[in-house]
Amino acid sequence: MTDVFRKSRRGAPAGFFACEAAGLRWLDVPGGPRVVRVLDVAPDHLDLERLRGARPTPAAARALGRGLAVVHDAGAPAWGAPAPGWEGDAFFGPLDDPLPMPTGAWEDWPAFYAEARLRPVARQGVERGALGTDDVALLDRLGDRLADLARPALDDSPARVQGDLWSGNVLWAGADDGADDGDAVEAVLVDPAAHGGHREADLAMLALFGAPHLDEVVAGYEEVHPLARGWRHRVALHQVYPVAVHAVLFGGGYRAQLRATVTALLDGR
Repeated sequence: MTDVFRKSRRGAPAGFFACEAAGLRWLDVPGGPRVVRVLDVAPDHLDLERLRGARPTPAAARALGRGLAVVHDAGAPAWGAPAPGWEGDAFFGPLDDPLPMPTGAWEDWPAFYAEARLRPVARQGVERGALGTDDVALLDRLGDRLADLARPALDDSPARVQGDLWSGNVLWAGADDGADDGDAVEAVLVDPAAHGGHREADLAMLALFGAPHLDEVVAGYEEVHPLARGWRHRVALHQVYPVAVHAVLFGGGYRAQLRATVTALLDGR
């Protein structure tokens, strides 16, 4: 019998758990990373298989990279597309206070990132009193410069991304949910904000707060899908949105980090 882990929140935003369940199912593709299994979903809860943790290994990290490239290559119908079976905004952030994250169909990545990520989070920040007009101006300027800053990554097509792939949303478990040795360890994806996005964004999220054996993840990824030239220089660009969300939700040093990151990008540093 499968052990159950229940995520629940009374008064959760409408569709919050259904959106997460749809994202998990969409990310579960042959050859991709293991994705936590959905057992049941209701308006106020999501039941998942319970995982027993293991220590991450270099081999498991490389396998994660290979699998992540596979799920990205499975693609999405458009920039900003939601997971099949879900309509409306997705969500980004913690269970107790997720921010709405627009979905839809944008013609290219710069339009998507500006109109569905940077400008909405700027408005959310102003509404909550976490960001000021100077922050909005910085994000607007960045949105206007995306086509220049993203080259040569603009040739890519929409990837099927996890969307919130910080290190805490990668769980390490035994392949049999019990072992923790050697090749038996594998990464498991949880808590997605799945959508049609840029493949570099998931890798940038892994780097944002530090993921174990990240160099192995990248090496495994490039075995399957080599990244566009200069991708390391675009990591900060993809990190702007999650840093902005943290500034909106938590304030403090994240607002200073956001300003410093955007200013450096605009100044070419």
